[in-house]
Parts: sequence; structure tokens; C-alpha cells
Amino acid sequence: MKYSIDKKDKYAVFQLQEENLNSLLAPKLKSELVIFANEGVRNLVFDLSQIQYVDSSGLSAILTANRLWKPLGSFILTGVTHPSVKKLIEISRLDSVLTIIPTVAESTEYIFMEELEREINAEEGDQAPSDQ
Repeated sequence: MKYSIDKKDKYAVFQLQEENLNSLLAPKLKSELVIFANEGVRNLVFDLSQIQYVDSSGLSAILTANRLWKPLGSFILTGVTHPSVKKLIEISRLDSVLTIIPTVAESTEYIFMEELEREINAEEGDQAPSDQ
């Protein structure tokens, strides 16, 4: 499985450098994603821009990543440009479950906004008056 990972301070961009995300790649991908989650990558941008075909195993790997990053921060799917990939995500209604943003640049902006919102909410939680 070929991929690149670009780790930054607040996020990482994972780009799968394959044409197909299928049952041959999905188990390896899930393993790599678990490792990245355990390494403390808080926000993940998953770039599918080179993917031309996804099967149900591939969708399962994407959903696994979404589940892994829910408690950590943000999971964003980007680069969903190939018509067959876009159609499968729409048919399976995953566009209503996943955060899908067109580009990596827009995804990183979204992450910074999410991080800022989490920081503000944490500060407000610290300043809330106690009932005791």
C-alpha cells in the first residue's frame, strides 16, 4: 500500500497513493490508521484525490477512521473527485455521516476553526460557576 502522511502540529494529511481502495488494501489501511490514532494524531485529513474506485471494504476502512477520530478531534474526507467514488459515498449515505470538504487547504482551515471552537468551549467550561 502506497501512501504519504504529512504531519503538522495540529493535524496530519494522509494521502492514499493508489487507484483502488478495495478489499486488498482495506485491512492494511485500517492497521495504519490505528497506529496513527495511537501516535496521538488529533485531526486527520484523509485525501482520496488519487482514488478512482472504492468498494465496501474501502468504505469500512473510512468508517473505521471516522470512528477512531471521533474522540480525538476531527476526521475529514477530502479529494472525493472521481465520479464513481462520489456516487458510492452518496448512495451509501455516508455524505451525511462524514465530514467531506473539497480540498486539503479548506480541510486544514476547517480543522483550525474546530480547534479554536474546542479551546473556547474548554475555557468556558473552566469558568462556569459551580452549584456547590
